[in-house]
Amino acid sequence: MEWLWQKHAHSFAEMTNLSKSLREKLGEEFTLPALVIDATQYSADGTIKSRFRTHDGHMVEGVMIPSGNRYTACVSSQIGCSLNCKFCATGYIDKKRNLDFDEIYDQVVLINKQCETVNDKKLTNIVFMGMGEPLLNYKNVLRAIERITSPDGLGMSPRRITVSTAGVAKMIRQLGDDEVKFKLAVSLHAPTDKKRNEIMAINETNDLKTLIDALNHFIKRPATRSLLNTSF
Repeated sequence: MEWLWQKHAHSFAEMTNLSKSLREKLGEEFTLPALVIDATQYSADGTIKSRFRTHDGHMVEGVMIPSGNRYTACVSSQIGCSLNCKFCATGYIDKKRNLDFDEIYDQVVLINKQCETVNDKKLTNIVFMGMGEPLLNYKNVLRAIERITSPDGLGMSPRRITVSTAGVAKMIRQLGDDEVKFKLAVSLHAPTDKKRNEIMAINETNDLKTLIDALNHFIKRPATRSLLNTSF
C-alpha cells in the first residue's frame, strides 16, 4: 500500500524493502497497469499539457495550470465522452470507457511530479474538468478523490478539489446525499432551455428546472451548502 499510494511505484522492482527474490516473483506473476506520459506540451505561461497512455493503449489528457501561487491539475474522468456538447472537443470523440479510480489518481501523481520538477512546488488544487463527464463515472471519481485526500494517499484537502458537471441532476442529488466534502461546479453555458438544448444535448433530459431542483437539494444538505459554484 505504501509503495503504491504514497511512493507511487510503477514496478515491483522499485519496492526496495522487499527481498529481491520476492520482487522478481511478483514481477513474473503480476503487472501494475500504471498510467504513463505519452507526450507533453509546454506553454510560455507555464501551462503543461500531457497526453497519458493507459495500459490498454487509450489516450487521455491532463493539464497543469499555474496561476499566481496556485498550481492546479485539470484531470480527466473518461476516455472520450457521451454528452456531445457542441463547444467541447471531447464531445466529438466517442466514449471508449470510464477511467478506473487508480488511473485518475495516476494523473494527479504525474502532474504533481511535473509541477515539482518545473516549479519546485506541489499542486495546490485539482479540477475534474478534463475529458469526460465526472458524474457519469461516479464511483471511480469518488474513490479516486478518497485516495487523493487520504492521509495514506496524497493527503490533499477535499476543499481544494472541484468536480465540474454539465448537469447530471440525478447524480448531483446523490452528491448531496453522500455529503461530499469537495466543491461542485456546474457549467450552464446558456440561460434558457431553448439555447441550452441547441448546444448541450444533456439539457433534453436534464432541463434547467430539473437541474435547479437538484442543486437546491445539494445545497440544503448541511455538509454541502457552501460547496457550489455555477459558471457560464
